[in-house]
Amino acid sequence: MPLKLGLSLPQAIPYDLAKDVPAFAREAERIGYASLWVFERVLTPTDQSGAHGLYGFPDLPWPDLYQRTTDPFVTLAQAAAVTTRVALGTGVLVAPLHNPVQLAKSIASLDVASGGRLIAGLGSGWSIDEFDAVAPRPITERGAALDEFLDVAATVWAADPVSVEGTTFRLPPAYINPKPTGELPIFLGGISEPALRRIAKRGLGWLPTGLSPAQTTEMLSRLRDSAGAELPCITQVGYTSLAEVSSAERAPYAGSPAQLMEDLAELAAGGVEHVYLTLPYGFSDLKELIDAAEQVYGAAQEAGLLAD
Repeated sequence: MPLKLGLSLPQAIPYDLAKDVPAFAREAERIGYASLWVFERVLTPTDQSGAHGLYGFPDLPWPDLYQRTTDPFVTLAQAAAVTTRVALGTGVLVAPLHNPVQLAKSIASLDVASGGRLIAGLGSGWSIDEFDAVAPRPITERGAALDEFLDVAATVWAADPVSVEGTTFRLPPAYINPKPTGELPIFLGGISEPALRRIAKRGLGWLPTGLSPAQTTEMLSRLRDSAGAELPCITQVGYTSLAEVSSAERAPYAGSPAQLMEDLAELAAGGVEHVYLTLPYGFSDLKELIDAAEQVYGAAQEAGLLAD
């Protein structure tokens, strides 16, 4: 199966938000990449002990780049303003951190501003510190909050006037615009059983990260069987160095661009349609990053992996 190949945007300082993000977006589109991506981090706690650790794992340190991450909507809006073709994705927005009506309006507005190019990747979140700081509901209700957002968004994006009568949220009849330009692609992150059941039940796309090619394709097969449908899959791949690695020592997605293509070919053979790489986080210089993006895309072309 041919792949669409995308890249993360250089969303964290020391990249220059005003200059590097639009410059890189233009160059990525020129090279031929299919999509550009951002993620959401509200804060980084100084106390990372116990349950405050990364992903909620006890004492696991957070990456330094999370201290310097820009707003996902602002970053994607910059990319939208200087491109015309590439899809623009969120990988992921933590939906339970937001008021559901305001988030639905922001997503629709960005879709309209980009000419219908938005891919809405959403997750339920994991940081107790972020939930304590900004979330309308506690982290223990994050799954229910994500479901609530999906239901509220579907209502808000429908024909006006819209209204919601829920157990924890009420929207009186109102006009809310803009609406998405068409049927907005929604992908959910997560690899837990509740996350996969939600995706299958709702018939949405899957946006996994941190899995090997074998793990990804095996879980995707089970997910599609459970849903009874060929649900779409976009995979985030952590790839930040182009240095070749010996075959005996190579971890998934490590090594030269040619070695990376072996893993991407396995993903494609297992039914993954779209991959994006976290390439910017291995570089701090824009020119070096663009050169690396050229090399990776050239390797994908040479391997015959790319969709038209």
